[in-house]
Amino acid sequence: MDTEASSLTSPAPLRSRALATEAVHAGRDDLASLGLHAAPIDLSTTYPSYDSRGEAERIDAFAATGARPDGPPVYARLDNPTTARFETALARLEGTESAVAFASGMAALTAVLLARASMGLRHVVAVRPLYGCSDHLLGAGLLGTEVTWTDPAGIAEAIRPDTGLVMVETPANPTLAEIDIRAVAHSCGSVPLLVDNTFATPVLQRPVEHGARVVLHSATKYLGGHGDVMGGVVACDEEFAAKLRQVRFATGGVLHPLAGYLLLRGLSTLSVRVRAASASAAELTRRLSADPRIARVHYPKLGGAMVSFEVYGDPHRVIAGVGLITPAVSLGSVDTLIQHPASISHRIVDEGDRQAAGVGDRLLRMSVGLEDVEDLWADLCQALSDVPVVSARPARAGRPAGLESLPAGL
Repeated sequence: MDTEASSLTSPAPLRSRALATEAVHAGRDDLASLGLHAAPIDLSTTYPSYDSRGEAERIDAFAATGARPDGPPVYARLDNPTTARFETALARLEGTESAVAFASGMAALTAVLLARASMGLRHVVAVRPLYGCSDHLLGAGLLGTEVTWTDPAGIAEAIRPDTGLVMVETPANPTLAEIDIRAVAHSCGSVPLLVDNTFATPVLQRPVEHGARVVLHSATKYLGGHGDVMGGVVACDEEFAAKLRQVRFATGGVLHPLAGYLLLRGLSTLSVRVRAASASAAELTRRLSADPRIARVHYPKLGGAMVSFEVYGDPHRVIAGVGLITPAVSLGSVDTLIQHPASISHRIVDEGDRQAAGVGDRLLRMSVGLEDVEDLWADLCQALSDVPVVSARPARAGRPAGLESLPAGL
């Protein structure tokens, strides 16, 4: 579609510095020249201006283009210097021209859908499983969108003239199923591919390098990393970012500057946290795979800090039995969390669709943190003590392969 070519252009050139270096310095490159070491927090909601004509011109320019206004800020719903630092840093880590931050991951996805719908492109092609609330937002038609659910092989056939987006999540929440981003991007043709990269983070995968044109994060998770900040962010080219800023201004789904500060700080340790937690997750996967109380283990070939597993017996007793591990929704924190997706994160998805996507009633999802792996294993063994042991289990189909070596870079 001609509309697509003008609305989303090619990604920016990839970064020249290593990701670990960018994570520490991106968004902060000017601090030394300002005589600062830590990034400042600008909590202003409004900004003085004695030039009302000039202010009017800048507001008109934003309304027309969605570009960040030149000069000092105008109003916090339009832009904020602290949040802008986080956006700059995340764009550099993902290898895109721009990024636009929002109050939550769901606010970020909402803005993407609204921006595409504003162009008359209300149809979305999506692959399950997705995060439960993403699934609900697409399927419930709350924003006037229409969704066609398909598997990766059916994407090309599902695309229509009014398709504005193809959406996948890889590794997927909560089954950790992986999708070949490059192959899917090829199937999309001119329709932009959005990849939810929350689980992998740019430490393990940068979707634009494989053909994706929009990258979504629930920044609440690994980007923040400490379970104390909520946010969302979309990495994309500047042309689409301009549209997202206009949606953000109109709807008010802005990221608070204190959250922007915490997310920028979280990025500085992102690489170290993800790699350390991933090493522990891979080790726990090895042990769970050999445990006769576990029916099946899900762990992506890409690696990462997320592990899902199905137990023999009652998964709710495992949730109730942990002590060191926190039984809670969410993920990506420095402490290990475990939850039952069918009861919480994916409860909002129709049971039939949930089951068909592999989110069974015995599935548990664990976000591995930075604790010592032996302590985590001891806690899991205690929680699994009441789970029946099955001596004659089925063949190891569905169990992780290749665990003799960690993913590259871990």
